[in-house]
Amino acid sequence: MPQSKSTRPTQRDIAELAGVSITTVSHVVNGTRAVAPETKAAVLEAIEQTGYTGDAIARSLVTGGTRSIGVAISLLANPYFAALMQAIEREAATAGYTVLLADTHDTVQTEQDTVRTLRSRRVDGLLLTPSSGDGAVISELVSLGAPVVLLDRLTTRTDVDQVGSENIQSTSALTEHLASLGHRRIGLISGTAGLSTSEERTLGYRLGLGRGGLSWNPELVACGYSSKEGGAQALRKLLELPEKPTALVVANDSMMVGVLHETRRAGLRVGEDLAIVGYDDAEWADLVEPPLTTMSQPIEEIGRRAVRLLLARIADPNRPPETLRLPPRLMHRHSCGCS
Repeated sequence: MPQSKSTRPTQRDIAELAGVSITTVSHVVNGTRAVAPETKAAVLEAIEQTGYTGDAIARSLVTGGTRSIGVAISLLANPYFAALMQAIEREAATAGYTVLLADTHDTVQTEQDTVRTLRSRRVDGLLLTPSSGDGAVISELVSLGAPVVLLDRLTTRTDVDQVGSENIQSTSALTEHLASLGHRRIGLISGTAGLSTSEERTLGYRLGLGRGGLSWNPELVACGYSSKEGGAQALRKLLELPEKPTALVVANDSMMVGVLHETRRAGLRVGEDLAIVGYDDAEWADLVEPPLTTMSQPIEEIGRRAVRLLLARIADPNRPPETLRLPPRLMHRHSCGCS
């Protein structure tokens, strides 16, 4: 029986016309599972015939896009999030796209749910900061042919686009600088294990030790779990050593906050009793006393390049994947002990 013009078409109507299940229609509309090309074509044809184009999701199936991109990122784990999001939104707006933001809380399960929610909104592509151990999430996106760019935390994969900072040589340079000042016990407060940024910065630290003529000593490395509390606890552990470190590399700004609180509690003078260098260069880094020597990530450039790479992937799904590692800049101040 023909539908009344006042009756809005439903997914059941589409399923009946296409000769498929409502579940299959849902997968096509929400992008939650790969569907055979011929089946998807039948569903799209049914959508057009029934006029099921009253919302952005259905309309995107017919027109080919919603002119929106999703950003799935851990807000807690990224202290430079505001600057990054501003860069992403500016670049997206220039290209005529809106941005949908979702917090992954840095857990695989939440990240998976967040990604599926964004895809259910029919975003044209995704910018994703991977959580530790989320290989399955990335593999699912790649297998579905979803345009995605990994942001900040780069992997060794070659089947997906990625943009982030160069971590190894830059952390090596920080460590070498401390060695050049005569320090022989240089500690490291590393980030959460399993994150590519943590592993790369630890590798850079080891490389810098070697270049500075020093040996790797595992007792001088403490994990700060990429958090303020973890950074403070890690420094307490290092200060309990019979031979305390005289210099310290702190692998991100969240941990640096805890480290600075702990140095004050312990009555240590930064740059005198303990030389400290860091990574990230928060906007307050030159406001503390003494100002912090850090590696400044090119956050705005990372955001811009990530959006451009994603739009290029949307425009040409078959283009070869790219990995862009952008060099940070050394901000040489006084916390390292230099006057």
